[in-house]
Amino acid sequence: MPQHSRRFRPSQLVLLAATLTATTSITGLASAHADSPSWRQYVQAPSSRTVKPVAVVATTGDVTRPNGALGKGTAVLNRPAPLPRPSWPTGTTATASSHHEGNNGNDNKPRTYVPGNAIDGDIGTFWNDESAAAYPAWLQITSPAPVSLPGITVRSNSDGTPQDFTVETWDGSAWKVQATVTGNSEVQRAVAFPATVTTTQVRINVTKDQSTPKGEYTRINEVYPGLIADAPAPSITLDFGKVVVGYPRISFAGASAGNPGVRLAFSETQEFLGDRSDFSRSDYAGGPGTDQYAVPQQGGTWTDTGGCKNGTQVCADGLHGFRYLKITLDALPGDAPAAQPYGSVKINGVSLDFTALLGTPNSYTGWFESSDTKLNQYWYNASYTNELGTDTFRAGDVDMRNAFSPTLDGKLVLHDGAKRDRDPYVGDIAVSGRTTYLTHNTSIAARNVLADLADHQRNDGWIPPASIGNYTLPLFDYPMWWVTSSWDYLLYTGDTGYAQTYYPHLLKVLDNWYPSVTDTNGLLSKGLNGTKDYGDYAFLGRTGEVTYYNTLYVQALKNAAGYARSLGHTADAERWEQRAKSVSDAINAHLWDAGAGAYLDSATGPVRHGQDGNGLAVVAGVSDPVRAASALDYLAKNTARPYGNAFMDNDTLVPDGSQRVYAFTSYPEIQARFLSGQADSAIEEIKRLYGWMTEHGPGITDWEGIGAGGSLYQGAFTSAAHGWSTGVLPALTNGLLGATPTGPGFATWTIKPNPGSVSWAKGVLPTPHGPLRVDWTRDKNKNDFTLTYTAPKDTSGDVSVPVTGSAAVRLDGKIVWNGTAAVNGSGATLDNGYVTLHRVKAGTHTIKVAGGGN
Repeated sequence: MPQHSRRFRPSQLVLLAATLTATTSITGLASAHADSPSWRQYVQAPSSRTVKPVAVVATTGDVTRPNGALGKGTAVLNRPAPLPRPSWPTGTTATASSHHEGNNGNDNKPRTYVPGNAIDGDIGTFWNDESAAAYPAWLQITSPAPVSLPGITVRSNSDGTPQDFTVETWDGSAWKVQATVTGNSEVQRAVAFPATVTTTQVRINVTKDQSTPKGEYTRINEVYPGLIADAPAPSITLDFGKVVVGYPRISFAGASAGNPGVRLAFSETQEFLGDRSDFSRSDYAGGPGTDQYAVPQQGGTWTDTGGCKNGTQVCADGLHGFRYLKITLDALPGDAPAAQPYGSVKINGVSLDFTALLGTPNSYTGWFESSDTKLNQYWYNASYTNELGTDTFRAGDVDMRNAFSPTLDGKLVLHDGAKRDRDPYVGDIAVSGRTTYLTHNTSIAARNVLADLADHQRNDGWIPPASIGNYTLPLFDYPMWWVTSSWDYLLYTGDTGYAQTYYPHLLKVLDNWYPSVTDTNGLLSKGLNGTKDYGDYAFLGRTGEVTYYNTLYVQALKNAAGYARSLGHTADAERWEQRAKSVSDAINAHLWDAGAGAYLDSATGPVRHGQDGNGLAVVAGVSDPVRAASALDYLAKNTARPYGNAFMDNDTLVPDGSQRVYAFTSYPEIQARFLSGQADSAIEEIKRLYGWMTEHGPGITDWEGIGAGGSLYQGAFTSAAHGWSTGVLPALTNGLLGATPTGPGFATWTIKPNPGSVSWAKGVLPTPHGPLRVDWTRDKNKNDFTLTYTAPKDTSGDVSVPVTGSAAVRLDGKIVWNGTAAVNGSGATLDNGYVTLHRVKAGTHTIKVAGGGN
């Protein structure tokens, strides 16, 4: 594996990040631990970087003492050498419905896929039909002389097996069905006939294949004339208890002579764990879907750091994100003789070298806890999901699609996910960045990515979404997420050095590129300036005036105005604020569907309404309160599913639009509900969405997307631990607990609790000045509410408390609102059920709301 001149271990980078961030955050850390030990029970991170499996969940074949893999004795996997295979008579031929053109295969060597490969006696070659999911696909074998067959054996491969097929024989005048197979998942399947048949022709008729990352093709490596009863490959499947990420390590106590091989398959879920991984980095290069190793006779400890043992043989990917690990005594045909698929292997321990941020309780600089234990768990599940993506950018495990970048090499970053994508995308950082700032002292991970993308800004102002494709992947919306994420970074860290350095990039993207894709209505219109084929967060085929793009544009402009004003660029701020107002007016004029009471997804094409645009319309302040309430009501009535709210109300954009749920687009909707005073509906949506992910799939971690019926929306390819899905964490801290920065580095802030059904909540937000603490309780029966906050020195903010009727409000025992008006010079104001105290100072203060009004 290529090595570079200098590298830091992830633990060293975390320490470096802590050193580079304001040391006052450490004050928040210490006090967080002293304040409320009960929140620690929800933390999900492993206790050390050596992570061990918790259980053996399955075995196959000849395995003794499987618990040896857990370090309890020694597990032994045995597999005898295969018996000689029967062969077809000389002169036998094969034809097929079609065959794929030749290309460079998994080993990057020229390969053919002709029907004859299925009878050549070499399991390293195979017949592959021409088109994906084209049925029926048939293979016909013709012998020059009659052959007596009790059945046949079909050998395929881990790239995908035939699932449903029939076997027919020719009786001299017609084809006769001898066997029907359904639901097959075996790579080698013996198919018995009712009685021995003598024939010169056999036909396999396939009507369904496995769908794998290699596509849904019919692949048959070999058809044997007879029944082969090989002993099943011995395997042990281990459960690590939750999704983890890092380098697998196996301790071998010994092995038989002759290089017995092991193949490792990884999966985040048991559903997609088979003879190949649910996803492996080398899938992009046609890899086998497993990591290979040849076990030496003397044994030893092998750490799967990637690379090949013998040229291009016996190769492994190295780092993986997974929950389940399947270890099989087996070898690829092309790895012989360096590794053989038989022999004996002894294992006395398996573990993982955990590479991501180790988010133990002592590492938390911010925390959250409430009377609702489910909400607490979802908050810490989200934190753990985000920790899995907080890792070092390394050439050996980043996305293979030209994502490696020397300017990121060795730096701490926020990858999209543990399994994939191992590349930091800025749209994801719009969520994962906030999760980072609120939990750990690792804001440098966000800064590294934001700065690097800005450094690769195109001459016309467009900012790339990620390093993938050498910074060329064309996405329409992600430059706006760079703007909002840069403002978030400034708000939470106060890093004015970053703000000054990248202000010219902000000007260029907002004043050069986005005006070039603005139409005569003053709206962004995808398709202008060569953007027809640009994608977005889900690579959706939307064109023209799209509500999501334009509401995000309003948010970006408003955030940019705050950024500019903090640096003293008042004219730019005022110009962007005016543009935000103009775009908002145009959205309401052209994209509001009065009949539905919601914003259209697009002004062109079939009528539909998207969660992304409607949620952001409220968050960005595009909608007035009446339209906000109407849009949120529409989403609740038309998109609610047992596992969250769908991102579209119908299937006119994508076939599963009304069933697909993204936590990424649900986050703005949940924010919007808190902002609109609909705390109970926000909590209800959180519990459907995050409750589903907690109780299904791998559990604990937050999925990239959810499909029909609550499935992983892209099957095995789906990342089940994705940072962009952690919006529940900032939603609960900023929305329910109610604390949010409003000025760079928390110089100013607001506290506005949204209790809903929650009776108490408390937490700490780390700031460059020290911890901002919030602790509130409510008594529904008495309409009483008590809030205690501690604000760090050199900061100030507005504090709002919910009131009912003529309730009085006291600050530190002194009345400031008598039920109808401000008193004692407090300057308190009443708006929409909240009394607000403005520009309150640092220190510890208690505000009490008494229902009696006296």
